[in-house]
Amino acid sequence: MSVGEQAQVSRTSRLLLAMAAVAVAFAAADTYVVVLALPDMMTGVGVPIDQLQRAAPIVSGFLLGYVAMLPLIGRIADLRGRVPVLVMALVLFALGSLITTLAYDMPSIVAGRFLQGVGGGGLVPATLALVADLYPAERRGVPLGIVSAVQEIGSVLGPLFGAAVLAFSDWRAIFAINLAVGLVLAAAIRALAPPERTSRGRRRVDVVGLLLLVATMAGGAVVFLRPAPLMRDLTWGQLFIPFAGDGRWLTPIGAATMVALVLLVAWCWFAARPLFDLRGWVRVLVEADLTGALLLAAALGGVILAFATADPKIEVFSPRGRWYLLGAAVATGAFVWHVRRAANPLVPRGALRRTPAWGALLVSFFVGAALIAALIDIPLFARTTVYPDDQLPAALVLVRFLLALPVGAVAGGYLIRTVSPAIVTAGGMLMAATGFVLMTRWGLTTIEEPIANVALITGGLGFGLALAPVNAALLAHTDDDVHGVASAFVVVARMVGMLVGISALTTIGLRRYYAEQGEVPPVQEVCDGKSRCQEFSDLLRVAGIAQEHAVFWGAAGCAVVAAVLALVVFRGVRPDRVSTREALSGH
Repeated sequence: MSVGEQAQVSRTSRLLLAMAAVAVAFAAADTYVVVLALPDMMTGVGVPIDQLQRAAPIVSGFLLGYVAMLPLIGRIADLRGRVPVLVMALVLFALGSLITTLAYDMPSIVAGRFLQGVGGGGLVPATLALVADLYPAERRGVPLGIVSAVQEIGSVLGPLFGAAVLAFSDWRAIFAINLAVGLVLAAAIRALAPPERTSRGRRRVDVVGLLLLVATMAGGAVVFLRPAPLMRDLTWGQLFIPFAGDGRWLTPIGAATMVALVLLVAWCWFAARPLFDLRGWVRVLVEADLTGALLLAAALGGVILAFATADPKIEVFSPRGRWYLLGAAVATGAFVWHVRRAANPLVPRGALRRTPAWGALLVSFFVGAALIAALIDIPLFARTTVYPDDQLPAALVLVRFLLALPVGAVAGGYLIRTVSPAIVTAGGMLMAATGFVLMTRWGLTTIEEPIANVALITGGLGFGLALAPVNAALLAHTDDDVHGVASAFVVVARMVGMLVGISALTTIGLRRYYAEQGEVPPVQEVCDGKSRCQEFSDLLRVAGIAQEHAVFWGAAGCAVVAAVLALVVFRGVRPDRVSTREALSGH
C-alpha cells in the first residue's frame, strides 16, 4: 500500500470513528431526554400524571435493553465486525424511536424504549473496540478520552435537546428526530466502512424484501396511528373492527400487518440474497452463545428491576426486589455453570484473566456508584435549598459538573500517553472525592455562590480523568478478539454500580434525614405564625441538607475505594504497552 493510500485509509478510519462517536453521543442524549418529557409521555399513552410509579417501566425498560444485552452485542462485534454491529445498533435504535413515536399505550412505549436501549447500548462496546482496532495501545488514550467525553456530553445535551423540542412541539417529535438521525448515521457509517468489510461485489436490490418491508411498516403505522378519516369511512373503517375483544392487532389491518411481517421473515430466511441476512445473524447469535447471553441478561435484568423500580425515597428495593435478586442469583449460577461447559461461551475462557482486565470491572463499578450521587443528588440539593419550586435551574447546576467531565476525559486520554493509567485513574478519583467532600460543606445558599463551582468543577474533572485510563487498561490487557465483549462488561459494571450505589447511598442519606427530622418539633408546636412557619420550613431544609451531605460523604468513600483499587490492579500497566494488532491505517 502506498503512502497516499495509507493516508486515505487513515483519514477514512478517523472519519468512521468520528461518526461512531457522534452516534454514541446522540444515544447517550436519548438516555436523559425523558427527564423533561416523561410527564407528557405518560399523558400520551393514557397514564395519569398523578400515577408516576406506573411510568417506571419507561425508564427501566430502556435500562434493561441498554445493560442486559450489552455483553451479547459486544461478543457479536468481536465475531461479525465492528461496523456491521454499529449499523445494526443504529437501525435498532431507529426502530425503537419509530415505535416510541407512534406508541399508543404503555406496552408499546416500553417496547420502543427497550429497543432504543438495545441499540444505544450496543454502540458503546463496538465503538470502544473500533478504537482498539484503529490505534495501537500507545496511541489509544486520546481517542478513548474523546469517546468517553462525547458519551458524557450526551448527558448534558439530552435534557437541553428535549427542552428545545418541547418548546416548539410535543414529545413525539423528540423520537421522530431520533429516528431520522439514527438512519442517517447508519447510512453514513455503512458508506465509510472499508469495502472488504461490507460487501462482496455489487449486490442487487431485493425488490421482494423491500416491498414486504414497506407493507409491514405501512400496516404497522396504520395500526398505531388509526387515522380518523379511515376509521370514519364506512368501507375502510371495517379494517379496524376487532375479531374479538378490543385489541388493535386483532383486526383485519392488524392481522394483515402480522402476515406481512411473517412473510418478510420467511423471505429473509429462505431467499438467496435477502434484504436482511437473517440466517447470517442467527448463525452469529448462536456462535456468540445466545444461551449464555440470555442467562446473563436474566441476571442483570433481575438486578436492574430490583433497584430501578424502587422508590429511593422510601425503599432500597422495589416491593418485589428480593424476588428479583433471587432470580438474578439463580441466573448467575446457571450462567457460570454454562460458561464452564459450553464449547464457545459468551465470555471466552481466560478473556478477563489478567488482573488489569478484571480489575477494570471493579474500578468501573465503584466509579459508577460514586458518579450517580453527583447526577442525582446535586440537583436534589439545589431543589432542597435555593430552587424548591423550579426544576430547570436545579438541573442547570448539574450542567457545571457535566461540562467539566468531558474536559477531564480528553485530558485523561492525553495523560496516559506518558503517565501510568493507575496514577491517572487514582488521581482523578481522588479529585472526585475532594469535590464531594467540598459539597459536604455546602449550606442553604452555597449553590448561588461562586465557591460552589470549585466543588462542581473539581468533581467533574476528576471523574473525566478516570474514564479513558480504565478503558485503556482493559483493552491493553485483553486479546484483540474479545475487545467488544470486554468493553461491554466495563459499561455493564459501571451501570450496575450506579444502580446499587444510588440505592445504598440513598439509604444512608435517609437514615441521617430521619435522625435530623426526629429533633424537629411537631408542626403544630412551631407553626403558630408566618415567621414561625418559615422557621419550621428551614428546620426541614436543614434535615434535607444533612441527608445530601451523608450521600456526598458516601460517594466520596466510593471514589476513594476506586482510587485505591486503581493503584492496585493497574500498577503493572505501562503507558507504552504495544498492541498485538496493527492499526487499520497501517501505522
